[in-house]
Amino acid sequence: MRKRHQTGGLKKQRGKWLGQWWVGDRRVAQVLGSIKDMTKGEARAKVARIVAEENAKRDADRTWKFGEFVDMIYFPYYSRKWKHSTRDTNIDRIGFHLLTAYRDRELTSFRRDELQDLLDAKATKLSFSVVDHLRWDLKQIFEMAEAEGKVERNPARLLFTPKEAAKPVRRAMTIEEVKQCFAVLDARERLIAKLAVLAGMRPGEIFGLKWPQLTATYADIRQRVYRNVVDTPKTNQSLRKAALSKGLLKDVEHWRLLAVDPEGWVFPSEKLTPLSKDNCWRRKMLPKLVKAGLGWANFLVMRRTHATLMKAIKADPKLVADQLGHSLDVSQNVYTQSPVESRLDMVNRLEESLLVM
Repeated sequence: MRKRHQTGGLKKQRGKWLGQWWVGDRRVAQVLGSIKDMTKGEARAKVARIVAEENAKRDADRTWKFGEFVDMIYFPYYSRKWKHSTRDTNIDRIGFHLLTAYRDRELTSFRRDELQDLLDAKATKLSFSVVDHLRWDLKQIFEMAEAEGKVERNPARLLFTPKEAAKPVRRAMTIEEVKQCFAVLDARERLIAKLAVLAGMRPGEIFGLKWPQLTATYADIRQRVYRNVVDTPKTNQSLRKAALSKGLLKDVEHWRLLAVDPEGWVFPSEKLTPLSKDNCWRRKMLPKLVKAGLGWANFLVMRRTHATLMKAIKADPKLVADQLGHSLDVSQNVYTQSPVESRLDMVNRLEESLLVM
């Protein structure tokens, strides 16, 4: 990915500070001052001012292409906001669906109907979620271009996601299927599945657990593992204390007795690094679930099952949202927060309904 602007260079030459930068395809240099009269910081600041003026001239005169704007302005800026997992997904999606089609198009040449036609065409092949993300990508890219003065108006502002885009069937397990899931898995994988179904935890949160985070009543979720990278949860709501039911806590304590490092990962690999979610799923969990006819019951299904069964036992929606680390309503989540103690009864009732104690 190319940088939007040059920053200029600085070097010493015969007792003087020499600034260097590009003007078009030509590299130029200028003496900034003597080393004895000017600090390195002052020299850097001076060359930065000169380069900023050159960048401004270049940007004012150029005709921006869609690919240049995305690579040089949009990605560098928004990558500072996106988490690692979000950044990779967004760059891949925009690169494949938008840059391949529009890289060399002039930024000012786009019209609303043309962009809507693109979404309509994508809706015949892609899921609602992907098309909706592309709609948002286009809106955000052109919104930034408008703010930067590269286009007069945002042609993507009124785009909508076509209703023809396929919405996935969101399956959840029944109580009998949950029992079967737990029954066919070995001890470690069964505990992982229980943390997903009974506690509503995301896989990254489960594999990112360390023993000090598991208390007598809850899991203190402060980190996650995504593609072998340990970082913080995706949203503020995800930072939470997930209540653990009585039977689940017994399973946790049985597993604790086998822990190699009482301060380490709850589910370590042979190298004592966090266990890989993908490896665990493909090698240990999926084969057994396939044999039981539950190969479709992945981690997302397990977490959805938690929410579905909680609704079945008429649990307070606000408590369920806090347990899952989801938003229910902005005002509720900004001004109220349910204590973990109030959710203990809820997860215990869920466990009792599954008869797994």
